[in-house]
Amino acid sequence: MPKLHFITSNKEFEVPDHSSVLRMSLRYDGDLPNRCGGGTCGTCVCKIEKGLENVDKVKPAEKKKLGEELLEQGYRLGCQTFVNGDVSLSWDPEITKMVQKRKIVKLTAAK
Repeated sequence: MPKLHFITSNKEFEVPDHSSVLRMSLRYDGDLPNRCGGGTCGTCVCKIEKGLENVDKVKPAEKKKLGEELLEQGYRLGCQTFVNGDVSLSWDPEITKMVQKRKIVKLTAAK
């Protein structure tokens, strides 16, 4: 079973494969901030510190809310991210505030 390490709250849990970061935080009191659970508020933004290769692909909701710059730095939305191996993540209240204030970017189709 994968290990999910919440660095900021100093908690670590074994979780089932294909587990949602946010759902596991709620289930085991990992303390990841959250509000909507649907990818629009940005409250559950977290940085994948280790194990980026063990998370699923970026969802459209994350691209819209976080933008390419934050995604390239390893930030993801906990409600949209699923783990398939050991992952360590952290969160920063200042980044959370910034992401919450961001307007959702409309994605354009590639030509």
